[in-house]
Parts: sequence; C-alpha cells; structure tokens
Amino acid sequence: METGTSMIVMKFGGTSVGSAERLTSVLEIVKATKEKDGAPIVVLSAMSGVTDMLINAANAAKERDLDAALDILDKIHEKHKDCIYTLFQQASVVDELVEQLENHLNKLDIILRGVSYLGELTKRSLDAISCFGELLSSLIFAALLEKEGVESSWVDARTFLVTDNVFGKASPLWETTTAKAQGTILPELADERVVVTQGFIGSTASGITTTLGRGGSDYSAAILGVACEADEIQIWTDVDGMMTADPRIVPEAQVLQTVSFKAASELAYFGAKVLHPLTIKPAVEKNIPVRILNTLRPESKGTVIEEASDEQPLYAIASKKNISALFFNSLNMLMSHGFLAKVFSVFDKYRTPIDLIATSEVSVSVTIDNKDNIESILESLHELCDVRVQHDVAIVTVVGTHFRAQSGIAGQVFAALKDINIVMISGGASDITLSFVVANQDADKAVKQLHNALFATASAK
Repeated sequence: METGTSMIVMKFGGTSVGSAERLTSVLEIVKATKEKDGAPIVVLSAMSGVTDMLINAANAAKERDLDAALDILDKIHEKHKDCIYTLFQQASVVDELVEQLENHLNKLDIILRGVSYLGELTKRSLDAISCFGELLSSLIFAALLEKEGVESSWVDARTFLVTDNVFGKASPLWETTTAKAQGTILPELADERVVVTQGFIGSTASGITTTLGRGGSDYSAAILGVACEADEIQIWTDVDGMMTADPRIVPEAQVLQTVSFKAASELAYFGAKVLHPLTIKPAVEKNIPVRILNTLRPESKGTVIEEASDEQPLYAIASKKNISALFFNSLNMLMSHGFLAKVFSVFDKYRTPIDLIATSEVSVSVTIDNKDNIESILESLHELCDVRVQHDVAIVTVVGTHFRAQSGIAGQVFAALKDINIVMISGGASDITLSFVVANQDADKAVKQLHNALFATASAK
C-alpha cells in the first residue's frame, strides 16, 4: 500500500448486499474508500434471507423431504441469477458467473441429497451447507468491482481463517490465522487490489468448513482487522449506528456518536443487534476503532467505538428475548465452599455461557440463551440441588458508567419499572450495567419506560 494510506476492513451485512441495487451502493462506497484510503479488505455476508433459506433446505433434507430442499435450492439459484443478469450485460461475464453459481449449487445439491439419504443433519453438515450464501454474494461483488475497473481479488476465507472444530460456533486459531491472512491478503493490498472475502465462514486445520455462528460476519471482520493490523474496522449495516435503544421499539431513540469499548461490548452482548458481541474483544485487544455506518446513508458519521471515547453517565438500553432463567436452591450452599464451582462446571462441560447471575446464601439464579443442551444441564444440576426453570423471559439492560458512584440511578430505574414484574436483578461486576429479567411480553414495555425515564431530557452525545 502507498505511504499515507490507511488499512480499512469493511464488513457489509445481508441487507447491504441483499439486491443488485444494494450491491451497486456498496460498490460506490468501496470505490470512495479505495480512492481516499487505499484498497480495503471487504467482508461480505450472504444476501439477506439466503442463510435462512439454506438452513431451511438443510432441515427439509434432514426430514427426508428432498423435494422441498431442492425447491429452496432453486429459489437460491434464481435469486443470485437474477442479480447477475441485472448487474452484468457482457455475455462472457454473465456466462462465467452463472457457471460459478451452478458449480457451487451443484456441490450444495450433493450435500443436501446426502443429508436426506441419511436423515441426519450434524453441525458439521450444517456448516458445509450454510457457507454457500457468503461464497455466492462475494463472487458476484468481486466481479462487479472488476466490471467497474476496480482491481480486486476474491479470496476464499477458508484458506486463511483457521478455526477449531466446534462446528456451528467455531473460534479462530489466532497464530495460524494471522500468518495465513497476512501471507494471503497483504500482498494483494500492496498491489492496490481490493480484497473481497466472506464473513461467517472458516475451516479447520484439515480444511473442513466451519462457521462462527449467526452474525459471525462481524466477528470475521474483527479477526481480519486484528490479523492484518488494520487502522479501522467498519461495520456497514442499515442503521446509522448504535442507538440509545432499538428504534423499532423506541422511535425517538438517538444515535450514539461515540461509545467506549466496554459499553459497546455490554450493549452488543445484551441485545443491541447492530453488532455481534464477539466483534469487540479482538478490537479492544489491539485498540482498533470500530465504526458502525449506514449503507443507505454513507454520509452519516455513524458510531465510533474506541477506548478513548468520552464516558457518559448513560449510554443505552438493550434487550434480549427468549432467554431461560434457572433457579437453584440447596442448603448445601450454606457456609460451604465449592458448591458454585460444581454448578458452573456443568455449564462449562456443555459449553453454555451464562448471561446473568445472582446469588444468596442458599440460592443461585442464572440466565442462558443457548438451550442446545438444556436437558443435559438440568439433569446434571438435579444431582446437586433443586432446580426450577422459567422459559420465555427477556433480559433488559441499562448500560452507562460507574453506576455505583451515581446516586439516584437505581431509584429512577425501579420507578420506571414499578408496574412490571421483575423475575431477577443483576448489578453487573463491571459497574456499567443494571440488568433485569422480565417476561418476554413485558420486554418492549420495559425498554420504552426506561428510555422515557432516563433519556427524556438527555440528548445522546
């Protein structure tokens, strides 16, 4: 790269690449960035709706409804083919892209037939199926850049993003990924070629396709940003940035211009869907700013997440629905040590993160949102204590700064929620969150009332 340029990682989500028109908008944004900062790394999600279609096809195949699975495959084919015919006029380019599309979908056809024959869908197989959306969207976009005279290189993320073998929620092997990413990507950037790659997907050391979990394209961008020592990671989406609340719940919510890494991590974890929670951690470790921007309004400044952000007394309110709350009671806890370690070891065994925790002398309450192994977890916990489960609850979290040093915040919060039944309360060891568990149906009401009470007279900075 030329002296004075910046290395930018640009991730575009499913809605940003969801149609030929949207891809054309992304093209203009990437061209402007290349002109200003040098060739960027572009990380693409699947076109909106395609990952869900792939999962639906996989599930249909598992049920041995191969016709339904192949019908979905045909719809995916038509969606991408229509996009190709809209964007490209040169027959040779169209023919080449359609051939690539059909080669990929032929591979997908074979996998779906195998799943249908066995009547079994493993996480490994689901990863092998789920990866195709990103592969197809990125192939089309790389060709669009070339059509517009922007030199680019399409790079399969599976050649550099090396992960463990936890299919469905893989984690990067950092040393290997860093070496491979730098060896593959930096030479392309040095030649001023835009690198186009995929979010969400990687591979094991032996080359088996893995995924980073739903929303993992943000994480892919952060991994690449750290591995290639980027100056900035940009997450392009369909909103102006992080907001004081979800605007679908609170229409008067305001954009936050700056947010600290710590506050952004909490907001992402507790339901601010604009950003995948794992995006923040790698960026924090290398102090790389993360900027959230709007593909539909590229002139908007968005939200910058960085360590040097001015701390605010209150940032935002987030919510996460469809959680399960678990309540444990045992007299064995009284004046004993080691009991909590035994409880937590059960969650560790089944790789199930705990969102919130509250304890007393003889009881513990926790929340989880990964219910994949909940029956096994409950069976193990019943050997230690009495367990009660409440499904269909939501976490509502207020994120701010130094709550314990601010008098009156707790009073305002509880007053705002006076007509809502609170199942559980957690203060958060970080001193920047206050979280409450309420019934799913009360979550939006709680967010609205909290926002009205806490932000009615304040403007987001």
